[in-house]
Amino acid sequence: MEKISIKNLGVKVGLEIHQQLATNKKLFCNCKPVESDEYTIKFQRKLRVSKSELGEFDPAALFESTKSKTIIYYANPQSSCLVEQDEEPPHELDNDARKIALIISSILNANIFDEIYPMRKTVIDGSNTTGFQRTMLISQGGFYKAEEIKIGIQSICLEEDAAKILGDEGSVRKYGLERLGIPLVEIATEPFEVELGQIKKIALALGRILRATKKVRRGLGSIRQDVNVSIKEGGVVIEVKGVQQLEQLEKVVEYEAKRQHGLLLISKKLREKNWKYDEESDKNDITELFSKCKSKIIQNAIKQNQKIFVVSFRNLVGIFGYSPYDCIRLGKEIAELVRFFGIGGIFHSDELPNYGIENLDIINLKENLKISDNDAFLILAAPVEKIHSVVNQIILRIEYIKNEGIPIDTRLATQTGETKFLRPRPGAARMYPETDIPPIIITKKEVEEIQKNIPKSWDESIKELQTKYKINPQLAEQIFDSKYIELFENIVEKTRINPTFVAAVLCSSITNLERNGLDSSLLKDENIIRSFELLEDKKIVKESIEMIFENIMSGKSKTTEDALKNVSIEAVDEKELEKIIENIVEKNHEIIRNQKERAIGPLMGIIMKELRGKAAGETINNVLLKNIRKKLKSI
Repeated sequence: MEKISIKNLGVKVGLEIHQQLATNKKLFCNCKPVESDEYTIKFQRKLRVSKSELGEFDPAALFESTKSKTIIYYANPQSSCLVEQDEEPPHELDNDARKIALIISSILNANIFDEIYPMRKTVIDGSNTTGFQRTMLISQGGFYKAEEIKIGIQSICLEEDAAKILGDEGSVRKYGLERLGIPLVEIATEPFEVELGQIKKIALALGRILRATKKVRRGLGSIRQDVNVSIKEGGVVIEVKGVQQLEQLEKVVEYEAKRQHGLLLISKKLREKNWKYDEESDKNDITELFSKCKSKIIQNAIKQNQKIFVVSFRNLVGIFGYSPYDCIRLGKEIAELVRFFGIGGIFHSDELPNYGIENLDIINLKENLKISDNDAFLILAAPVEKIHSVVNQIILRIEYIKNEGIPIDTRLATQTGETKFLRPRPGAARMYPETDIPPIIITKKEVEEIQKNIPKSWDESIKELQTKYKINPQLAEQIFDSKYIELFENIVEKTRINPTFVAAVLCSSITNLERNGLDSSLLKDENIIRSFELLEDKKIVKESIEMIFENIMSGKSKTTEDALKNVSIEAVDEKELEKIIENIVEKNHEIIRNQKERAIGPLMGIIMKELRGKAAGETINNVLLKNIRKKLKSI
């Protein structure tokens, strides 16, 4: 991706941080917020769009309703109840969640409201059984500092998390209810203009403020970043959801700024063209015409009883493939839109012949539909009942880009740092008052008490870790920022193992195994604690720890004891170790003759491979050096 100057484009960025809170129960019931993939309850719903109190439909909800999805919910009584199933009214607001939201507001210097009004935010994608998410505005204003950059706070809300999506299969979407209702805070910053490299620091600083409270959940999925991006010329704010890693932020902002500017250039091209579309396009069924087409995509669609349609555009040749920036094209925008309806994608005339569609297919198509060389067309496969809605949305999207430039969308971040269409941006009709929960009064005394007991800052917490456990600043930062801080303190308090070694294993060894494609969610806290207990009891050596973790994270074992058996880890005694090393030294006397004491390097590698976790590296090194010196005397 070629670099662009975000200053020249006048790029503004705003962050929305969603952080789960470390409470003992959910926001509006007594269920414990525990993750579980075992479900004993199953039910289904069909969510429909309805008008707000203003008598209007929310555009995002209206658009989502066109999918006509059936939602299947899976639940476990340990982590959800009738409240999550929408069969019982919400209980009283969790007091711990309320206090944590006030603490975070105070740390961020925000103005806390005297009265909190729970609201309903319309959501009909199935992630809430009710068709809405409960949220409440706690405070506004405030600021924090990321190094020397002062970042304003727009709002802080307390709300319930959504259900966990389990999968999408055609017209059916599946959710698990264990996450639904977990308390979280949503913190929205004021828009700011900075260099690309500073965005990560700004998000990291806010995340560290939250972690320093020691009242937020850690681990995968416990914190999510959304980012709002706009450019000066466009004047439209685009919300990008699902930025899971801080490393993505810079790429997402750069790509989205480029996409928005590219759409403005595409808009200008569209206005220059005297074009119109075929109003009978949703009737242009070319299934029979393409029945012998060699495209596997076309043939698979026909086998699935889908129809092949063409949408034609007069005098629009070249526009779908026009790419003002790399990867930014009108054809790509339209392809993202149709995928929303469960349609695999589209072919556009500027990229054909390709994908098995041959030149003869195109000639026949143009002759049958009287499409000239100056015209453009789209080919898509869809069920008959969907085609009218899809074609209508394609036309509306192109018309909007022509007249307005940048569609006001909510988009989703991809792992590569690009963004893709998710849904239209919600409007004011999305929010309305919650009728089942009375207003919540926040007293002046309560706020004063909160402000007297503000937790230590991130910097103070790092210094405390360094002093208490005698670890270096870098390791203190790594362990505090990780999800293992509480586990680290637990292990160090219960055992006599060196804190530096414990922190290094939790921060580096597990991360390295993850980079090799292993699943850290399989490694439970009890596995980690048990491994360190075995180390303290001298039943295993340090080198065994990573081998045990690797075996569990690869799914081969569930417990530490099982892993010990599977990898055959059993510490050797001194006599056996001496015998093994003497034997290896004898077999490699030529290496020792040539390299003298430097032979310790290659021989150490041979021995470590053979013993694999059965003896400590330091012990092996000492015994090996002793035997090499002994051998040198006899040569």
